[in-house]
Amino acid sequence: MAAATGAVGSVVGQLAKLKGARVVGIAGGADKCRHAVEVLGFDACLDHREPDLKSRLAAACPDGTDVYFENVGGEVLDAVLPLLNLHARIPVCGFIAHYNQPRGGEACVDKRTQLLGVILARRVRMQGFIILDHYATRFADFRRDMAQWIDEGRIVLIEDIVDGLEQAPDAFIGLLQGRNFGKLVVRVSD
Repeated sequence: MAAATGAVGSVVGQLAKLKGARVVGIAGGADKCRHAVEVLGFDACLDHREPDLKSRLAAACPDGTDVYFENVGGEVLDAVLPLLNLHARIPVCGFIAHYNQPRGGEACVDKRTQLLGVILARRVRMQGFIILDHYATRFADFRRDMAQWIDEGRIVLIEDIVDGLEQAPDAFIGLLQGRNFGKLVVRVSD
């Protein structure tokens, strides 16, 4: 689970725990990792800014990975790929590490080759995840269950609030740099 303390990752990880999964998060910084374990209930969380993420992730996932919720890409995905078990699944929600990179080029070809090799050898299912695909048929159930879990304190939602529309550009840059905790909200008035 990359971006473990972000708006999406924090909820996905908590839902996975509610459904009985072992959850290992990846976040940027010791405070975020501590929060993921102590507040969100993850089994472990690794700081991607610390050295040797691949080895630390392998140690945290000795039995490999069956599901990796992708919303970062980059070095985090590189660390996860060797750990994917046979028939692993990767719902792809985003790839923030690549949003400002040009498409194509030699570096992309190398990554695509590695990714395709893992998908083939491990029979991985990788699929885009767009909430609107499920909105009409499952949203009422999700909303009911989620409201109950929030009311019971089983799901913790975090908002990182920045005051003033003039702060929006810096807040957005901070979001792309991983400075926020939880859902980033720009409050424009009371």
